[in-house]
Amino acid sequence: MEGTFNQKSNRFLSLDVFRGLTICLMIIVNTPGTGAHLYPYLVHADWFGFTLADLVFPSFLFAMGNAMSFSMGKLKFALPSLVWKKILKRTFLIFLFGYLMYWFPFFSQGIDGSWEFKPFSETRIMGVLQRIALCYFFTSIIFYYFSQKVAVILSVVILLCYWILLYVFGVPGEELGTTTNAVIRMDLSLLGHQHIYKKDSIPFDPEGLLSTLPAIVNVIAGYIAGMYVQKKGKILGGITKLFIAGLIFVLLALSWDLVFPISKKLWTSSFVLYTIGLDLSIMAVLIYAIEIKNLRFGVGFFDIFGKNPLFIYLFSELFYITLRLIPTSSGLDVFEWVSEHVFQNLFPGAFGSLVTALAFMLLCWSLGWWLNKRRIYIKI
Repeated sequence: MEGTFNQKSNRFLSLDVFRGLTICLMIIVNTPGTGAHLYPYLVHADWFGFTLADLVFPSFLFAMGNAMSFSMGKLKFALPSLVWKKILKRTFLIFLFGYLMYWFPFFSQGIDGSWEFKPFSETRIMGVLQRIALCYFFTSIIFYYFSQKVAVILSVVILLCYWILLYVFGVPGEELGTTTNAVIRMDLSLLGHQHIYKKDSIPFDPEGLLSTLPAIVNVIAGYIAGMYVQKKGKILGGITKLFIAGLIFVLLALSWDLVFPISKKLWTSSFVLYTIGLDLSIMAVLIYAIEIKNLRFGVGFFDIFGKNPLFIYLFSELFYITLRLIPTSSGLDVFEWVSEHVFQNLFPGAFGSLVTALAFMLLCWSLGWWLNKRRIYIKI
């Protein structure tokens, strides 16, 4: 996951913009204003179904695969010991940062008002960065040792096996239920109730262990798409084929959805195909607009996010958590107070909630702008 793509002739600004766009949307989706409901398409589907918010995380994994297709080439000729060292180091650091992010601020306030150290027994183990780390690890190993053809075969096997696993190990007759699916059963068995996500309507980790398996395919698809773009991405015919491939994936996903429903929380195989199809189509449009037509409107803005994607995402999460911990005299935390007393007064309802998220996103963007101005690119 390099900070920027190669600066040579094979550099694709459109792919940087694609990655930056996913970070931008990820921050907006994760930090809606309080006091009003956000627009439905910016809220994750309850269980089955699909919204714009559901596209954000798989798109980041896809973009990570794009970036890896540029950086993994030189690793092919390195000694296995050096490759494994680099892969393990990056995997460990990303996973660790994700784990510490959910543990932050490491202390909690007791009933009597005193501060207590938050015990390890209550920490969430899996999460967004943890899934990114595991997907990066397995995709790196696959492309270091195997060809693209083998990677495609493995992807098909993974999606089919995941389909089988959910139906074999889920409760018979309720294999895809919210509390009876194989994903939650495995997480509870291996991680325990205290180590999974509990802020939803039910204790369920949308970035659980088993559902990380099909997410690897999103990264593999991004890698293969990145390799294809490097060869034929600046040819109109090549972009057209990329767009058509995206439509085919969407149609396949919608067909599979009839028997294996699209679900972001379960990360079903149909969800994987659907998001890959959308990402291929979006990427084709961006390449055509930016690389062929040389359009530059908004490019610089999203490119800022693409320069330090993981660092800006980590900052956004930690800063948001911090704002939610600081109380005000009104009884609201700082984030709630600003959202309800400033933005809701100016723009009542869902629009005010959206404006709050946009303002927070712009604040995070300003940090990225400052880093880019000083040519500071933080790589993990």
